[in-house]
Amino acid sequence: MQSKPNALPWLLVSVLVILLDQLSKWWALTTLQPAGVPHPVIPGFLNWTLAFNTGAAFSFLAQSGGWQRWFFVGLAVVISVALIIWLARTARREWRTALPLAMVIGGALGNLIDRLHASQVTDFIQVYYHDWYYPTFNVADSGICVGAVLLIFFGLRQSAPNKAS
Repeated sequence: MQSKPNALPWLLVSVLVILLDQLSKWWALTTLQPAGVPHPVIPGFLNWTLAFNTGAAFSFLAQSGGWQRWFFVGLAVVISVALIIWLARTARREWRTALPLAMVIGGALGNLIDRLHASQVTDFIQVYYHDWYYPTFNVADSGICVGAVLLIFFGLRQSAPNKAS
């Protein structure tokens, strides 16, 4: 019995997310000094604003004394390995599963690189409206969020009953 090709080649999407993330963070670090000063891109909606996060999403555990760095490193490794195993068990043609998984893996590893290198994650994308500000984020965060939303969306579409019966 011949096995079907698995979705591991989709890891190239992960590599692309990591490269875009790291290049954009390098740009932010070399261009957006000092930290915290907004650089308007679309006035009233989008700034480039250099920020650093030692925690997770929305600065969760950011003020926890340093142990959280290794917790988030371990979490990123465990999640990435689990998702790579899932990818290895997914047929290559199942892009609705493979693409989102690869995006999440790339995002997790992009932020992992920051944690290992600098003990913090570099963020620089600031979306806002009037006095409301979404927490500053980066390309890796976008990969994680978009990948997770796509995984849920495609999963819900597959499990929806067929209305054309």
